[in-house]
Amino acid sequence: MPTETSSVYPKSTARIFGHPIHPMLVPFPIVCFAGTLVTDIAYTASGEVQWANFSSWLLVAGLIISIFVVIAGAADFFGDRRIRALKHAWIHGIGNAIALILSIWNAFVHTHDGYTGVWPTGLTLSFLVVAILLITGWNGGSMVYRHGVAVAPEKNS
Repeated sequence: MPTETSSVYPKSTARIFGHPIHPMLVPFPIVCFAGTLVTDIAYTASGEVQWANFSSWLLVAGLIISIFVVIAGAADFFGDRRIRALKHAWIHGIGNAIALILSIWNAFVHTHDGYTGVWPTGLTLSFLVVAILLITGWNGGSMVYRHGVAVAPEKNS
């Protein structure tokens, strides 16, 4: 039976009490960026300025939490050569980097007053980020479910 150091699965380098950190943190920015799209749509449909404010706050929160997600993801990516060998890992990492760059741009766009902060550029960027996250999320799931990245080996008792 393989030990943890010689696992048949690529291991997560960034762990806390044996649990991988990256998959624990990644839902938070995803929800923030998806929420930004929802609140941008709500603002575009209603013209109610508070929706644009919500979008700005969601973008900032998503970007702040993304700092920790990126650190944990990079530690995993560079910590095990078997992860770097996966095409899914490259799509996941590069796609998420693009999504973050677009989100930073979107945060600057959202600093404009109301309508010009959302329509059309802010809404378009929010949509693109969510579309990219669907693709990168699928690839992240493939890394876990197809390649066993960060899956702990079974312990026979």
